[in-house]
Amino acid sequence: MPKRVDHEDRRRQIAAAVRRIAADRGLEGVSLNEVAAEAGISKGFVQHYFASRDDMLRFAATTLRGGLEERIATPIRVRDLLIALLPLDDAGRDDALVANAFLVRALKDPEIAGHFRTGHGLLRDAVAALLSTAQADGDLAQSVDPAAEAALLLALVAGLGDAVLLGYQSGDEAIALIDLHLSRITA
Repeated sequence: MPKRVDHEDRRRQIAAAVRRIAADRGLEGVSLNEVAAEAGISKGFVQHYFASRDDMLRFAATTLRGGLEERIATPIRVRDLLIALLPLDDAGRDDALVANAFLVRALKDPEIAGHFRTGHGLLRDAVAALLSTAQADGDLAQSVDPAAEAALLLALVAGLGDAVLLGYQSGDEAIALIDLHLSRITA
């Protein structure tokens, strides 16, 4: 009986190799040969699943939201979600480096840009929902617009994440700034 192969699992395996390389060397380091070596498979195997480097990168971009969707699916406080988005440990740092590498690519690739817009929309909606809940519970000032505040908070965290990556803010300093901002909007 022929061996059953989970083709989607193989594509995800290749995408994981792309992400590891991107975290270490940026997308400049991603080639069919490098991905094959990182994944422990042949270049022909990679080419079986992806006709080109662009196809492989576009698919890998679809897998960036996996961890994000897990984080926003669990009902947590806004503060917890914002802190979870910061690159405070090795996994968070790798996620941020990969996202930044793909962000640059998204500026020239409409398909990847679409994945970013979708992911950002999901995240913005999750933050807005948490803010709405906090407002209904009396924990957030009634003057705050949850949708606008969600956009502001995500912009704040994006900037703080870059600052942590570049080393001009520590993780503790970034958390303190998030706390400062949240203290200004709580009831």
